[in-house]
Amino acid sequence: MKTILYKASSRGHAFHGWLDTYHTFSFANYYDPNRIHFGALRVVNDDIIKGRNGFGTHPHDNMEIVTIPLYGDLEHKDSMGHTEVIKAGEVQVMSAGSGITHSEYNANKDKPVNLFQIWIFPDKKDVTPRYDQKAFNFEKMNSLVEIVAPINEQGLGLGIHQSAWFNIGVFDEGYDFDYSIKKAGNGIFTMVIDGEFTIDGQKLYHRDAFALSDTDNIKIVADTEKARILLIDVPMSF
Repeated sequence: MKTILYKASSRGHAFHGWLDTYHTFSFANYYDPNRIHFGALRVVNDDIIKGRNGFGTHPHDNMEIVTIPLYGDLEHKDSMGHTEVIKAGEVQVMSAGSGITHSEYNANKDKPVNLFQIWIFPDKKDVTPRYDQKAFNFEKMNSLVEIVAPINEQGLGLGIHQSAWFNIGVFDEGYDFDYSIKKAGNGIFTMVIDGEFTIDGQKLYHRDAFALSDTDNIKIVADTEKARILLIDVPMSF
């Protein structure tokens, strides 16, 4: 088994007044040659955006983009004609494919929005751009909710052009469970959203991340009440 610990305090950080952002992997002005990607997982950004501020229209191509608001509301507009608001409890996916432009703004004047934006390298290039979003029930305790999966395999979740699966779960203190890798050769990237966890003996705190590869199964223990975690099961070669 191979493991990489990404302490929350070691992430790249930038504060722009309207934006307070943390980067697990190299992004924008943050560059670490040892933190370019984990397999097909390219970007994990943790953004807090002030009211009525955001990212103006900008382009993307050949990337699968997953946006997960943790609190607040995010307004999205794109060149495919979508104008949407993504709320906490919802997830958005966008296949940039052959090329799109979009903008993202805090939909509220008086409160911030906190979101994860995650980029995955696709398994095919120049696909027709696509957009989807969905609300999920994250209230059920002690179970994982699958929010993203490969297109045509996504079940009740959202589909992307990659053999990657995203899950979020909230757990009682002391609850433990095993997670089995979905596809041979995949690794697993975990990030603590709230609370504390121990994963295969590694203690993790708020926004710490732990990546594991060359394994089929990992053991997860929630160390605090209502501990919330994000799991990304992702190809290591692509």
